[in-house]
Amino acid sequence: MQRFPQLASIALAAVLSVASVTAFAQVTVGGAPMLPTKDIIDNAVNSKDHTTLVAAVKAAGLVDTLKGPGPFTVFAPTNAAFAALPAGTVDTLMKPENKAMLSGILTYHVVPGKVDAKSLVKMVEDGKGSASLKTVAGGTLTAKSSGGKVMVTDEKGGTATVTIADVMQSNGVIHVVDKVLLPK
Repeated sequence: MQRFPQLASIALAAVLSVASVTAFAQVTVGGAPMLPTKDIIDNAVNSKDHTTLVAAVKAAGLVDTLKGPGPFTVFAPTNAAFAALPAGTVDTLMKPENKAMLSGILTYHVVPGKVDAKSLVKMVEDGKGSASLKTVAGGTLTAKSSGGKVMVTDEKGGTATVTIADVMQSNGVIHVVDKVLLPK
């Protein structure tokens, strides 16, 4: 009779382990599971929708920073967002002589701290319809909520919509956006 509780405990532990692995793999971005046990870079490199962003992060020399402890909140533009920029923009930014400009644009997409969607929406509500977010680059992003969606506006007036929120990382959170945000 004493063996039954031990077997039940082992079975319960096995079920919980499988449930935990399943819960970690629930968020998929660019066809790849985003695991909260991995950092921003280790997850982003697996997303087919973020190959341009990953290449830009490498060209800007920001890999070690985004692998660091953070925490960081990253508004991550998709390949389609980069493709919507004027022709030649991405190629020009990727040139070694434009590394500082590229780094400035990329760090403009990063906010210090871990701001999940619930916190961001509360900030917008507390701000009576908008919230200002100071970026690592020193600029400001403005978040608003409309129709159940969160929009982020850059200093030039361009607006990106969060298409996938709360992609949890070991060193922060990623919110996928549909536009590249640009500082002044």
